[in-house]
Amino acid sequence: MSPKTAIKIMLWMLIVIILFHLSIILKIVPYEITWGGRLKTDAEIYIFETISILINLFLCATLLIKGEYIREFISMKIINITLWIFLVLFVLNTIGNILAKTNFEKFFTLWTLTSVILIWIILCENKCDRLKKYLNT
Repeated sequence: MSPKTAIKIMLWMLIVIILFHLSIILKIVPYEITWGGRLKTDAEIYIFETISILINLFLCATLLIKGEYIREFISMKIINITLWIFLVLFVLNTIGNILAKTNFEKFFTLWTLTSVILIWIILCENKCDRLKKYLNT
């Protein structure tokens, strides 16, 4: 899979996740089944869901820059560092989802693991090509 394809898939996944967070804010999805059941008030939900949406939008912007869909206004080195940080966060989130109490949250293990793989493909862009060439010689 090419990094460009991985970016496109990741962007679509992020759109779905943002819509999911919006559905929690709009009380379409009950918040009791999210965040490990730890959030108890509407105020907590609005804060946590807003932060989640902002983080996902930030990742979208990072991917749009990496994929050259928008002009690079931050150096590519910072973009790559940011993606490495997200990779680590998704690995930790995957572990957290495996250990989750509800099946609903355990389901997101597949989602976060897919995110790990896609970000790895995006970050491995040139390194993997060099490795393939080296192995084929």
